[in-house]
Amino acid sequence: MKKLLLAALLLATTPAFADETAAAVEAFYAVYGPLHVKGGGIPDATTRVRYAPVLSPRLNKQLVSAAAAQARLTAKVKNAAPPMLAGDIFSSLFEGARTWKIGACQVTGGVARCPVTLGYAPPLVAGRKAEKPFNWNDTVLLVATPQGWKVDDVIYDAGYVFGNTGRLSSMLAMVDAANL
Repeated sequence: MKKLLLAALLLATTPAFADETAAAVEAFYAVYGPLHVKGGGIPDATTRVRYAPVLSPRLNKQLVSAAAAQARLTAKVKNAAPPMLAGDIFSSLFEGARTWKIGACQVTGGVARCPVTLGYAPPLVAGRKAEKPFNWNDTVLLVATPQGWKVDDVIYDAGYVFGNTGRLSSMLAMVDAANL
């Protein structure tokens, strides 16, 4: 039994899985990089089309449901209330990440946990001293699908007082649960 467990653990961390999972996370950030600077909150329909190939069916569905709930609220209050989610929803930091470094993914069955070190450097403001850039860690969860590894969730690990906490999927479920 121990030999079987050891073999399964070794198989789960083979370079092939590591390459595939890291490539899936990198594909996500290749989409995220240029898109998150255009605005935060729940991505609009056009932006969701760009994210769709790198996200799991479950996460894509959650984004659609949350966007519909947000649209219902906006219509109900005639655009008099701010969005339910603002800022970058794909990282712990409201402003989002400008840099990322993917750590070693841990694969268990059809799920991979990939730590990512993210970075942000505040923009330079004339007449003010440059602020220090800062880094934090989040975890990207992947699931194996017939189309390959896809991002299924983000665990916000930074612990910022004013940042995102918990999981992306939980925030989207909260918006959808408002069921406006």
